[in-house]
Amino acid sequence: MKTIILIPARYASSRYPGKPLVMLKGRDGVAKSLIQRSWEAACAVTGADAVYVATDDGRIADAAHAFGAQVVMTSEACANGTERCADAIAKLGVSADVYVNLQGDAPLTPPWFVESLIAEMAAHPEVQMATPVLRCDAYTHANFLEDRREGRVGGTTAVFDRARDALYFSKEVIPYTGQRFDAEALIPVFHHVGVYAYRAAALAAYAGWEPGPLEAHEGLEQLRFLENGVKVRCVEVEARGRVFWELNNPVDVERIESVI
Repeated sequence: MKTIILIPARYASSRYPGKPLVMLKGRDGVAKSLIQRSWEAACAVTGADAVYVATDDGRIADAAHAFGAQVVMTSEACANGTERCADAIAKLGVSADVYVNLQGDAPLTPPWFVESLIAEMAAHPEVQMATPVLRCDAYTHANFLEDRREGRVGGTTAVFDRARDALYFSKEVIPYTGQRFDAEALIPVFHHVGVYAYRAAALAAYAGWEPGPLEAHEGLEQLRFLENGVKVRCVEVEARGRVFWELNNPVDVERIESVI
């Protein structure tokens, strides 16, 4: 099954302008940009036939070319990463069985998160789109609550049915529990990991739909699929001792550097 990974990246982030070029220092003292660390995470995935950085910004393109990435320039009109992936595929003119959107703000994404999505799509040809969910540990759940308490829009949570198809995604912490949990607790909150796998038809259809009210309110691109009746399969993944967190706000730089 041919799989192409796309890393959508834009400079003009409303919450954190210039985010893809923010430098993150690792344990070895070497600083690399967010987009490079995200690209390296994509390159570590087994089963990917190609990896492209998709951007509309020359500064990001130049940085990506400098560390050896393949780049596709996309329209400035793309409103989110899924639209950018659809535009990138149209411009590349390449076909695949599955397209993976590994967002450029998720350098801590372990390769098995993406590999689990690819396996789900291979095993279930009827699934048009899939995304990983990770049961929150106490550290991540506490960070969610801290962000909301401080008025920051941080990570995303997901709720899904017994077939593991999404019911909703939110920037709020759902389901509501009204409590904190200790380190050993089985927390009933799932962190949505910002990676998507699509069939070509679903990706093409998305580009033709207008954003709905839920997408507009939450600022979550995947809600457009739900608002148009397309199921989103949630694939539960395991951290295996790794901490996962996206870079959404400046405060997340320290959080991510503490991990890498």
